[in-house]
Amino acid sequence: MDLPTFLIQLLNSVQYGLLLFMLAAGLTLIFGIMGVVNLAHGSFYMLGAYLAYALSGLLGSLTLAILVGILLSIIFGLGLEWLLFRHFYERDHLDQVLLTFGLIYILEELRSILWGDDVHGVAIPDVLSASIPLTDTLSYPVYRLAMSGVCVALAFGLYWLISKTKLGMKIRAGAFNSTMAEALGINIKLIHAVVFALGVALASIAGMIAAPISSVYPNMGSSVLIMCFVVVVIGGIGSVRGALIASLLVGFVDTFGKVLLPSISGMLVYVLMAAVLLWKPEGLFKA
Repeated sequence: MDLPTFLIQLLNSVQYGLLLFMLAAGLTLIFGIMGVVNLAHGSFYMLGAYLAYALSGLLGSLTLAILVGILLSIIFGLGLEWLLFRHFYERDHLDQVLLTFGLIYILEELRSILWGDDVHGVAIPDVLSASIPLTDTLSYPVYRLAMSGVCVALAFGLYWLISKTKLGMKIRAGAFNSTMAEALGINIKLIHAVVFALGVALASIAGMIAAPISSVYPNMGSSVLIMCFVVVVIGGIGSVRGALIASLLVGFVDTFGKVLLPSISGMLVYVLMAAVLLWKPEGLFKA
């Protein structure tokens, strides 16, 4: 592998890892803070992709579509938490699994009714449609770099929210001991609603920015859901920092595995997970 090819694959691994982080961060927050096993998290990624497709066609701008889509995703997350999830916090994980598994089918059927079962494309904005030449024959798309930049900005924003704000302090308190936090006057129901809406929004944003390069198609959330759980397990349940490190590790192993060891690339990520769990059963970081 020559240097330009290595650089392209390295950039691809970072971009894929950061996109996984957007998904896994919301999942680990919901799982770690609310104690909800959310199998429908991949469907929120699919929802974001279809919102990007529908709204970009309606508004004529992917940027405007993403901004409107974020608002709609937050409203959808708040409504879903109020309507369904808050009634299952104290229930067994099996009940949560059945609820979220059923929600996958409901969202897929709604997707089929609204947008059909065809594969759709989302146009890359003209300003980001160029490529950066690396050699005479190799180049790297500017849009992929922009995707990585958006993910990095949101990662810093999430770190600031969790670590530096009063809301983040309440979220951390609720994650550590929700009963004690509620006794001290923190509105845990509101915190749960905010965390769930944040998780839905992060997954939806990932779907919206990925839509131009991955296309938009039925069941697209199923493939990313398994990787999200792998990232959460490796990074440590409830740890946003762990989700970031684990996402980058998974992105690197998956991308270079497909290039260097294509015959066994499908199992390398799970070998990584097994190795981490043998070393640290609780994951790389604690919440």
